[in-house]
Amino acid sequence: MKSISGKDLCRILEKKGWQLKKIHGSHHVYMMSGRKERISVPVHGSKDLKIGMLKSIMKLAEIEETEL
Repeated sequence: MKSISGKDLCRILEKKGWQLKKIHGSHHVYMMSGRKERISVPVHGSKDLKIGMLKSIMKLAEIEETEL
């Protein structure tokens, strides 16, 4: 699995219909209408996310590895 930055993941989430609700420090919080889940994406410049964090967010947002 390739690693991507928080900024890139935010773009993917927005394309999938997730909406940015707030920014709390360096974390962008996304929600989607009709769903209870909330996704917090750490955005630290162009620094790549760790694989565990990326997999967790992908599972919640139902993002396939091919969409990265």
